[in-house]
Amino acid sequence: MIEAYKKFWLNYTNFSGRSTRSDYWWVILCNFLIGFIIGFICGLLQLDQTVSLAISSIYSLAALIPGIALVIRRLHDINKSGWYYFMALIPLAGPIIFLVYMLTDSVNENNQYGERA
Repeated sequence: MIEAYKKFWLNYTNFSGRSTRSDYWWVILCNFLIGFIIGFICGLLQLDQTVSLAISSIYSLAALIPGIALVIRRLHDINKSGWYYFMALIPLAGPIIFLVYMLTDSVNENNQYGERA
């Protein structure tokens, strides 16, 4: 889990290559846990709601570009173009199809986007 999260931040502007399914889901879990911890600490310290929102927004903005890069590399791992990310914008069916793509394992060892990570 820690190794996947390190790779997430080290490859924050790398939109080429591939990321495995486990790397993607470990990062999702870490980001969820960090959001929970931020909320818990803000509640424990009884910070104003505006301050809590600012802190969580700063982390969300910091993780935005690395998150997009991770999704694009994940799509490359299943031999799909990064443009498939826009499929999530299709009402109702888009997020379901996108989830299926994120749950899909690699088709083969090598594809047009490089060797498996």
